[in-house]
Amino acid sequence: MIGDRISPKQLVVLVCSAQVLVQLGAFFWPALLPGLTVRWGLTNSEAGWITAAFYGAYIVAVPVLVTLTDRIEAKSVYLAGVGMTVVGHLLFGLCADGFWSAMAARALTGAGWAGTYMTGLKLLADRVEGRLLSRATAGHAASIGVSGALSFACADLIASAAGWRAAFIVASVSAALAALLVGCAVPHGGRSRRMTASSEALFDFRPVFRNRSAMAYAIVYGVHTLEMSALRGWGVAYLAFVAVAAGSSATLLSPAMTLTVLGLAGTLASVLGNEAAIKLGRRRLIGMALITSALFACLLGTVGPWSYPLAVLLLVIYGPIVWLDSSSLTAGTAGTADPAKRGATLAVHSMLGYIGGFIGPLVIGWTLDLGGGMSHATWAAAFLIVAALSIIALAAFRFMQPNELLGDRQQK
Repeated sequence: MIGDRISPKQLVVLVCSAQVLVQLGAFFWPALLPGLTVRWGLTNSEAGWITAAFYGAYIVAVPVLVTLTDRIEAKSVYLAGVGMTVVGHLLFGLCADGFWSAMAARALTGAGWAGTYMTGLKLLADRVEGRLLSRATAGHAASIGVSGALSFACADLIASAAGWRAAFIVASVSAALAALLVGCAVPHGGRSRRMTASSEALFDFRPVFRNRSAMAYAIVYGVHTLEMSALRGWGVAYLAFVAVAAGSSATLLSPAMTLTVLGLAGTLASVLGNEAAIKLGRRRLIGMALITSALFACLLGTVGPWSYPLAVLLLVIYGPIVWLDSSSLTAGTAGTADPAKRGATLAVHSMLGYIGGFIGPLVIGWTLDLGGGMSHATWAAAFLIVAALSIIALAAFRFMQPNELLGDRQQK
């Protein structure tokens, strides 16, 4: 079999390639949100709920699915997650016709993502080690980032050529190809650290919560994901508003293409940020990222609506700053986790992250509706709230003083 002959480096490339395929449709809904909101007569809050449903289902599913990888082969859990993703995208493309059907399909897709994101990383962690594992973590994050960025452009291109329903069907086929790739090529087994039946209870998360260092990284990851999901979920709608309000056409970069550029630049920033954390110290890099992202959130809300080119420029700078500490935070949690509880620790890390991801789109939608709709004032209020949360996260992170990782520059 192919899986029996694959080398560790080939395994990393294969899993990262599969993540690109399974993630491709993740942001089709935010990319198509402005048009579908009008088509279905949705309020901003309802649109926010559809976006948040993806993260809400993830929050419910991830503690179970990722923790199971401490006992069950990660490959099996991964393939189950891909299966849910395939069905979720297919149902959206074939059946969605309004708020409830769209939210249900997005929720199923979110549950599928819970079975593929951190389980993919765990699949690698059980099979590679040392320096390759560190590089694999960054490569895994990069593959997610690249696919998420391409998601916006692909949704726009497919919907323009064949309609929005075709876009979600293509996303379903792409995820099915990921299942085929992993199912046929990834070997079973690996260096799993599964616990025996007589050891600690599988779903006992108390040791994870007592790990102050891992929890510090996980808590900040929650706010990081809140900011990232707010940007992804509402970036297209924000730029569409600015184009109309400023009386300029989106000739520089379309909203969907801007989010694609933002995501690609953010992916590169995430990889470089992890390297910078090694050189500068992980805590220092994360602190710098939080302060700078808060500053740009304020600028985006207050001066961004003045002109479309200015809003595009601020977003393209802001995105990489938001992404800068993504890999550093996940590596921090994984690197300071108890190896026997790494699956459970990554589950908590991911759950906290997607709690933030669930809240982010809702905060924007609620703020817009409470202020009477999209306006300069309501967008400013929304981004100022995001900036304030980043500063709160920084305060908590410095108070908890997490450990640097082996190989990081040690801070005094």
